[in-house]
Amino acid sequence: MAAANAPIAMREALTLTSLGIAPQFITFTHVTMESDRYICVRETSPQNSVVIIDMAMPSQPLRRPITADSALMNPNTRILALKAQIPGTTQDHLQIFNIEAKTKIKSHQMPEQVVFWKWITPKLLGLVTQASVYHWSIEGDSEPIKMFDRTANLANNQIINYRCDPAEKWLVLIGIAPGAPERPQLVKGNMQLFSVDQQRSQALEAHAASFATFKVPGNENPSTLICFASKASNAGTLTSKLHIIELGAQPGKPGFSKKQADLFFPPDFQDDFPVAMQISQKYGLVYVITKLGLLFVYDLETAAAVYRNRISPDPIFLTAESSTTGGFYAINRRGQVLHATVNDATVVPFVSGQLNNLELAVNLAKRANLPGAENLVVQRFQELFAQTKYKEAAELAAESPQGLLRTPETVAKFQSVPVQAGQTPPLLQYFGTLLTRGKLNAYESLELSRLVVNQNKKNLLENWLAEDKLECSEELGDLVKTVDNDLALKIYIKARATPKVVAAFAERREFDKILIYSKQVGYTPDYLFLLQTILRTDPQGAVNFALMMSQMEGGCPLDYNTITDLFLQRNMIREATAFLLDVLKPNLEEHAFLQTKVLEINLVTYPNVADAILANGMFSHYDRPRIAQLCEKAGLYLRALQHYAELPDIKRVIVNTHAIEPQALVEFFGTLSKEWALECMKDLLLVNLRGNLQIVVQAAKEYCEQLGVDACIKLFEQFKSYEGLYFFLGSYLSSSEDPDIHFKYIESAARTGQIKEVERVTRESNFYDAEKTKNFLMEAKLPDARPLINVCDRFGFVPDLTHYLYTNNMLRYIEGYVQKVNPGNAPLVVGQLLDDECPEDFIKGLILSVRSLLPVEPLVDECEKRNRLRLLTQFLEHLVSEGSQDVHVHNALGKIIIDSNNNPEHFLTTNPFYDSRVVGKYCEKRDPTLAVVAYRRGQCDEELINVTNKNSLFKLQARYVNSFLSF
Repeated sequence: MAAANAPIAMREALTLTSLGIAPQFITFTHVTMESDRYICVRETSPQNSVVIIDMAMPSQPLRRPITADSALMNPNTRILALKAQIPGTTQDHLQIFNIEAKTKIKSHQMPEQVVFWKWITPKLLGLVTQASVYHWSIEGDSEPIKMFDRTANLANNQIINYRCDPAEKWLVLIGIAPGAPERPQLVKGNMQLFSVDQQRSQALEAHAASFATFKVPGNENPSTLICFASKASNAGTLTSKLHIIELGAQPGKPGFSKKQADLFFPPDFQDDFPVAMQISQKYGLVYVITKLGLLFVYDLETAAAVYRNRISPDPIFLTAESSTTGGFYAINRRGQVLHATVNDATVVPFVSGQLNNLELAVNLAKRANLPGAENLVVQRFQELFAQTKYKEAAELAAESPQGLLRTPETVAKFQSVPVQAGQTPPLLQYFGTLLTRGKLNAYESLELSRLVVNQNKKNLLENWLAEDKLECSEELGDLVKTVDNDLALKIYIKARATPKVVAAFAERREFDKILIYSKQVGYTPDYLFLLQTILRTDPQGAVNFALMMSQMEGGCPLDYNTITDLFLQRNMIREATAFLLDVLKPNLEEHAFLQTKVLEINLVTYPNVADAILANGMFSHYDRPRIAQLCEKAGLYLRALQHYAELPDIKRVIVNTHAIEPQALVEFFGTLSKEWALECMKDLLLVNLRGNLQIVVQAAKEYCEQLGVDACIKLFEQFKSYEGLYFFLGSYLSSSEDPDIHFKYIESAARTGQIKEVERVTRESNFYDAEKTKNFLMEAKLPDARPLINVCDRFGFVPDLTHYLYTNNMLRYIEGYVQKVNPGNAPLVVGQLLDDECPEDFIKGLILSVRSLLPVEPLVDECEKRNRLRLLTQFLEHLVSEGSQDVHVHNALGKIIIDSNNNPEHFLTTNPFYDSRVVGKYCEKRDPTLAVVAYRRGQCDEELINVTNKNSLFKLQARYVNSFLSF
């Protein structure tokens, strides 16, 4: 193994046998290693299985029972490709599985046997058959695509490798065949190089090959190189060579000169040959590994030998690139997995000291940024500077390993060179070289920017920053800020100059970005100072910033009360309110103080705002007694009522009805107990009966069930408020059958002048006390007698009605009642009028105005009882003249004729319509002889006998009897 100061360090990464891999399976046909991530081993006993070794955790191999002829793990992911020959055929069945998802990605049946296969990219499998080479993508459902046919030099060869360049434009196939008879142990190596673009192949002798990229100075596009190693015996002479050739040279561009070098095999290794080649792009080195464990290391650019040593005592059959370290892995027959890496600390001193190749040592140090060539680089830089080769010196400084010459001293050195007229200043040459090589460091970026700013070429700065050519620093941001604030902010952000970034956002009033940025970089700014700063110039911005802070993960960095006080110190009531209303939305008990505070400040300054907040009902934990007092002082009496909890407070406030919306006050009564509500209603009436009556009435109507109808009536009666009673009972009347309520409504309506309503209720209601109502209406002496008429007519008080109307000189209502309301009660009216000694002319006129509508019999009875039948003479004669045959009409007329002794015998004997018994009975007390005439006319035998016997009118009796006997 190599010594400690060797340029290549070797270590054993693991041994396959220690993981349970049997030695018979540690062969080229059983083991695959497509990258430095996985090793795959195919076992055939004691059962068919595939062992997958993850190099990140090699002690936990994954063993799966799988039968396959070959297994390949994808270079990057846990995707497994399996190949198995279909029994009885020469065809192979190919399958690709996602191990993590446990799904089959795709499969294909090859019509010919695949003799070798390999992942040439993470997405592409190379398949080699006896005749051709195919590519099969794991994406989509495409089948393998034929790329080229194998050349004749590979016939009967064992294929040991297949590769493509990064652009997949060049392909190389490697095979080995038995050696010459004179040296059978030295197998023959053959190579087929194929150009995809040209569709041409070239057959060469080589045991191992690999592609590389190299950037030739003066050509911005990298060149594609093919490296291959061969060992052949020609006429007994062994020739071992390493070739490095550019593929597809770019016209008009500097190209890579073909290089070759000898492979020096020790005498004991004359039959040894290369089996693998790996290239480190990181170090620009070519690794050639032989079967018997020799390692040759060459410089890719010059093909200069760097190192040779035996790295394994056992034959090596498999290698893989170690992309992360710039080395490689090798597996030998004993099952060792060896890891070769470049010794960064010793490789450059080794090349300069042991090999005495100073130029290679410097180039290697520059290429891989390695230590060990400092003195050489500095010495060379000074020589070039002394020779005024400033361009070459600049290039050397730009590429100096580990930034050895990328210092302020170097910049000062170039600054010190006098500028020749018409020539580019050496300092700009230096910076230009650095820009073409990559990114400037902080000091270089600052000095170059200083030049550009002085020349007012800000656009160059913008371009370099966009191309990431400058290392941003706080100092650079300060410089650029003098010419461009936006660009300076970008620099501060890249430089992670967090305080400057925060200050810049604040200047731009982009407060939301302050919080976002601070969270991203894990910075805790002085939020209190920031908020104070914003407050001075942008109050609304300060509110927004405070709200953003309140929404930060982990809670607001400033106490809400502190933030509020900052606003209030500057008398920013509206801003403080806006902040608190937002942060207090959750309505938490722990925010009771702040809820009280936001209400307090607004009740003192903006009561309407406080009123809106309270109306919204968003808070429930504030100091209610305190807010009640402030509401009262601010004139928000309704809010005060809603917050006070003591009756004296409520009674004191509730009388301010001039400043309380009536409907809201009525609704407030619904929140009070019965006793408190009645007390408050009493106070309202006591303070301003007329002004507050409607509110009290409305409250009584709304909550009469809770308060009690009797209590409400009593309240209004206590204040003799008939208007209140009227409006209150009016809403309750239709649902009540209580006579007292109906009477009180009639009474209140009458006393408030609501005559139409009195008339309606007396006409429609069936529940009031008629006698009581009649008496009240008579006492009330309403100007309109219709209500009294309704009561008396409906409940039989017509004489009382008539007497009241007559004595109160309301004769027209008498006429109206008789003529329009109830003509049938006219006899009662006439009788009462007669009792009241009403002039006969009025009575006669009243009777005649009704005429035939009058019931004659009761009218006659009423007049007859008062011996005033003669009053009806004109009325009766009028009826007779109209042809009336009503017996009652003729009876009455007969009675009048009898009383007036106006030839009664003629009437009694000639009138066919009167009732003989009725008229005869009437005549008995006045003139019995006339009674005899009437009875005789009506053949009332019994009545005639009785009257004649009673009055000793035997002659008339005998005459009547004889008249019957003559028949």
